[in-house]
Amino acid sequence: MECIRLDIDLRDYISIYERCARHGSCCACLRYHLDSRELPACAFPAEVERTWDRSFERFIKTYR
Repeated sequence: MECIRLDIDLRDYISIYERCARHGSCCACLRYHLDSRELPACAFPAEVERTWDRSFERFIKTYR
């Protein structure tokens, strides 16, 4: 599958790590985070994303 950058407004992008090479490329970001057994920043509210805990457990705890 080809991974393309989405035409999104990066000002609304939730990740606090703006220098990331995957910034704005959702499929590359998702692939990277799933390989690390976590979810990308966009899966979390901003206050949780700032904790850098993007684990599946934190996702369940956040949305339970």
